[in-house]
Amino acid sequence: MPNSQPGPLRRSLLFMPGDSMRKMEKATTLGADSIIADLEDAVAISQKQAARETVAACFARLNFGASERLIRINPVSTDLWEKDLAQTIAARPDGYVLPKVESAEQVQTVSARLAELEVAHALAVGSVRLLAQIETAMGVVQAAPIAGADSRLDALLFGAEDLAGDMGARRSREGWEIFYARGAVVIAAAAYGLPAIDTVFLELADSDGLTAECHLARGMGFSGKLAIHPRQVEVINRAFSPTAEEIAQAQRLIDAFDSQQAAGTGVFEMDGKMVDMPVVLAARKVVAAVNR
Repeated sequence: MPNSQPGPLRRSLLFMPGDSMRKMEKATTLGADSIIADLEDAVAISQKQAARETVAACFARLNFGASERLIRINPVSTDLWEKDLAQTIAARPDGYVLPKVESAEQVQTVSARLAELEVAHALAVGSVRLLAQIETAMGVVQAAPIAGADSRLDALLFGAEDLAGDMGARRSREGWEIFYARGAVVIAAAAYGLPAIDTVFLELADSDGLTAECHLARGMGFSGKLAIHPRQVEVINRAFSPTAEEIAQAQRLIDAFDSQQAAGTGVFEMDGKMVDMPVVLAARKVVAAVNR
């Protein structure tokens, strides 16, 4: 069933290694909409336990301000994820990111375990949210069932780098090798009323390239982008925020539509372009984003 409840603003979602207290402290000052303490790829196998303890301590001690507090656990296909949950739930994260999700059942398995932990820690059942990361070929094929898997699910995240490896594809600047998968993820998310978050951008010194990729993703329907470096946060926030001109144009279009409706007119022309309901809905989304 589609999710009709708007979630938190998630333009920039910044990964930080879960075993570094210093980097987590830095993350709280950067203005990211969401901070993801990573227990998966950023942490060596030998450091998993230390990372869990560090993340729990960070979440208990640090002031994250307006930033959402998320934890990326290890994949459900491993024997690490249950310890990740059990040893961090007391820190009351806002949610968990599930990497390499390949089935609805994996989401449901984590959700069921979370419900048990919520009861044990006197948290409202369902209050801790889940974000599913689609980053394998099977995950892309199963994107729609995953999006509809559980009422706890809050967003789909797209991961292009792992996907390319799984496909045996070579990553390119143009991104045609992942274009179908990008579309599949954003469509599945939209079908179930979820926001879709675009993949990381690896060229850390290329702000122009990051901006261009953000505009591509936003044009496809993504509402935010994953970040892997502090300097990417401001670029992503700016790219996924409507400009003053876009807001003014959207409001002007909505006002014109309301006037035409009052006059009994449906489709009408504005600035040489036809305006119908899909165009109006898009304008309303722009205004709604500003008012969140």
